[in-house]
Amino acid sequence: MTVVAGATGTDLFDAYVVLAATGTLAAFNHAGVLVPADVHVATRLARLGSEGDERVALAVALAVRGPRFGHVYVDLATVRGTVADVDDEVDLDALPWPDPEGWVELVAGSPLVAVGELRPGDRPLRLVGTALYLDRYWRDERAVAADLAARAAGVQPVVDEKLLSSGLARLFSDDASGEQRWAAAAAVLRRLSVVAGGPGTGKTTTTARIVALLEEQAAVLGNRPPLVGLAAPTGKAAARMEEAVRAEAQRIEVDDAVRDRLLSVSASTLHRLLGARPDSASRFRHNRHNLLPHDVLIVDETSMVSLSLMARLIEAVRADARLILLGDPEQLSSVEAGAVLGDIVGPAPDGMRMNSEASDQLRRVTGMALRSSSPPTGVRVGDGIVVLRTNYRFRGPLAELAAAIRAGNGDQAVEVLSFGHPAIRWLPVDVAGDETAFAESAVLEPVRVAVTAAGTALLEAGTAGDGDAALDALSRFRVLCAHRRGPAGVSMWTQRIEDWLAASVEGFTAGRAWYLGRPVIITANDYSLRLFNGDTGAVVAREDGGVGVVFRRGGSLVSISPSRLSAVDTVFAMTVHKSQGSEFRQIAILLPPPTSAVLTRELLYTAVTRAQESVIVAGSEESIRAAVARPIARASGLTRRLWTSPGG
Repeated sequence: MTVVAGATGTDLFDAYVVLAATGTLAAFNHAGVLVPADVHVATRLARLGSEGDERVALAVALAVRGPRFGHVYVDLATVRGTVADVDDEVDLDALPWPDPEGWVELVAGSPLVAVGELRPGDRPLRLVGTALYLDRYWRDERAVAADLAARAAGVQPVVDEKLLSSGLARLFSDDASGEQRWAAAAAVLRRLSVVAGGPGTGKTTTTARIVALLEEQAAVLGNRPPLVGLAAPTGKAAARMEEAVRAEAQRIEVDDAVRDRLLSVSASTLHRLLGARPDSASRFRHNRHNLLPHDVLIVDETSMVSLSLMARLIEAVRADARLILLGDPEQLSSVEAGAVLGDIVGPAPDGMRMNSEASDQLRRVTGMALRSSSPPTGVRVGDGIVVLRTNYRFRGPLAELAAAIRAGNGDQAVEVLSFGHPAIRWLPVDVAGDETAFAESAVLEPVRVAVTAAGTALLEAGTAGDGDAALDALSRFRVLCAHRRGPAGVSMWTQRIEDWLAASVEGFTAGRAWYLGRPVIITANDYSLRLFNGDTGAVVAREDGGVGVVFRRGGSLVSISPSRLSAVDTVFAMTVHKSQGSEFRQIAILLPPPTSAVLTRELLYTAVTRAQESVIVAGSEESIRAAVARPIARASGLTRRLWTSPGG
């Protein structure tokens, strides 16, 4: 096929090129800054609003583009220097960027745009200072901030402090740092609380003890047992949360009646909790006019919740109910717009920022004093936020590496990687380099050995029909990639791993759909089978000569016929995003080049903290330093709205 190029060298057969675009929109589209959806929406809105200036159309297109990269708005004053995910060969400075000052003034005068926080009217965009929002995101941001602030500053629950103090002493006798005790106390005392912390800090186990304390409070105050809801953004996270709460219920010291209620609690996805509607992807049956019935709602993995979903959730929670948010604000955020948990925790990531009366009350009931500073006058959202830092899952070099990454200390991260700890192996190689040279490089040997050992055990267990052994082998090792496709992506590495296994395991042939020992990951929720996006299983032989795919549900195995599974992938390797909430004894992290837009501090931190025992990091020093130095910067005004003094 002959490819026809335009005068600028643009490939006219490129699906991302809008042939009808002209002028400024065409220049940004051909450069790869704007995709067809951005251009078409901007063009259509300009036509409907009789807006003829192409500079305004460019601003609209960039506002449409923003949420695709997690931004709630586009800052017209700085967007020229913050545009991401564009081909390195594109000279962004050569594009026809408008002068920022005149651009903002021009956009402010457009009939498509409402200006300021107070101006009424239904216009598709909203300009606040130099921040240009799509109207729905502006409304969602304001709603989340207002609802959280009202819940934090409103009348708080009636609590028997003496009973709470004795309950905390009994249930948290093993909490030497006092952090979990403070978190639980804040959750009982406040209608809004946040338990933030990294993997292994005890967030989920603290959850069961919080519910037990609330049960005891209800009994002594003469109230009925609280109706507790557990929820998470994904089915996998919800199932894991339910299992963790039930497991903790078996261990803690509570009355049998309380234990029975804890064992009967169930978790669901946020979409299922709110009541997904077939006629809308963004509206639910439960809302501000049809509230959820729960007295206590606990949400896990809140870092994965987008701004829009958080707005729908908070508006549906009763004003007199407790809302408890759990999560790690330093992990990867939602793939949609917003970084809500990070915005809520805001300026207090390493301690607490509580008003004096709130911290004094916590000291009374816990008998312990933790570091806390005062927030701006009138700000109450921090009164229920506690950050857990003591890690009970891993310590030593893995914890040192995670801490260096979290702190943005590239020198320390490289030093830990270079030290030669048995738990950390660094392969300084360009994973996305020359394919043939890379595939034959001896530097890959540690990855090949680990993959082959775990894969061989998995194939042998599948052939023997041993589901427990197969799933144990599956949790032994995992390759984590930043991308799904490309030379450092999941697709390429899945093929490479199967080729390695074919070369080392007699009788194994890659490419067959349901070979014994094949590890699989569910890619779409299936409520009829109780399988959720992110669940993993393995193909094993059945006694009748057939095959089944086994999954672990609670403490037992379930076997499902492959014919009933329609949305699965092979999972020797997976993206870091998909790995959130999972743990593996050993992992290998394959880093893309330092110029990759997805290579961020949060991605590397999330990947490293998936390991329980050891980690292999394959990537150049440049990639590691680039990741550590590049925190995700999502344009959002939620922190400002929550943490700025009223009237300030």
